Amino acid sequence: MDEITFQKKLGELVQEIGTLPESQRKKLELLAEQTKQRHAELKKSVSSLQDSLDYLRLSIKYLLFDLEATRRENAYLRKMLEETDK
Repeated sequence: MDEITFQKKLGELVQEIGTLPESQRKKLELLAEQTKQRHAELKKSVSSLQDSLDYLRLSIKYLLFDLEATRRENAYLRKMLEETDK
């Protein structure tokens, strides 16, 4: 379910709750509000997780670049040592 559909359905639920008798309404309004808050917290957590994954991907790219550079330098230095040993 996408965000727009969720908000629409939650709005419909709140409107429907508004038509109930007062004794039933308070409890359901509280549950609807808690659902809305939890949804917002979940969205925030997912966004934070996505940012962390993006940072991890970037870090891995930098590490791979550094590893390749180190391998090239290592090969170059080994070649220089071999040439000086001859």
